[in-house]
Amino acid sequence: MSTTSLFFTAAGVGLAIAAPVGPMGMLCIRRTLTGGPRAGLAIGFGIATGDAAYGLIAALGLVGISQFMLAYDRPLHLLAGLFLLYLGVRTLLQKAPAEAANGPSPTGDTTNGNGKLAQVGRAGALRAYVSSLLLTLTNPQTVIMFAALFTTLAPRGAFSSSIALTTVGGVFCGSIAWWCFLVTVVSLARHAIGSRLRVAIDRIVGFTLAAFGVVEIRRAL
Repeated sequence: MSTTSLFFTAAGVGLAIAAPVGPMGMLCIRRTLTGGPRAGLAIGFGIATGDAAYGLIAALGLVGISQFMLAYDRPLHLLAGLFLLYLGVRTLLQKAPAEAANGPSPTGDTTNGNGKLAQVGRAGALRAYVSSLLLTLTNPQTVIMFAALFTTLAPRGAFSSSIALTTVGGVFCGSIAWWCFLVTVVSLARHAIGSRLRVAIDRIVGFTLAAFGVVEIRRAL
């Protein structure tokens, strides 16, 4: 398999891994709705960066780091569960857009005082990136997944650091492609969503995040 073929195959795998809508997908959707595409992309890049970090650990054979992360699997799941539960409860308790301090737009969206939808700044995007990165890093079993991926994709007897890095880069790009697509779709629908539908979405997302948090906590116990 050529380097180009390996890259695109890995990108397809990255796309397939990212596409199922789980807790991080829900978080990305909600952040895009409340903070705009910059916030959503920050979440996506944080997730992809976390996956790439674990991919590099598996690819470069950093056994000590991977064993350390796997040894603390339960505490990490507990942290992830508590954080997801916090996000879920916080979302459920958040005020409706019409009650926000800046006031609603004609479609019921929170505005910045000029009738425009609220957009997060660089600091907000950085916080979203860091939080999603840390949340992704609480799943050390990703190392095992990438190790299996490298074994499957790498040509027999030809595994090298360049092949490993190509695979990691492909997975990263495939993951980013999905998050860009998701954020674009949600951003286009954002202006047409009224306050009632937004409240309903917040309730669904909040409940889902809290449920995922409870599942993660149970895995840690």
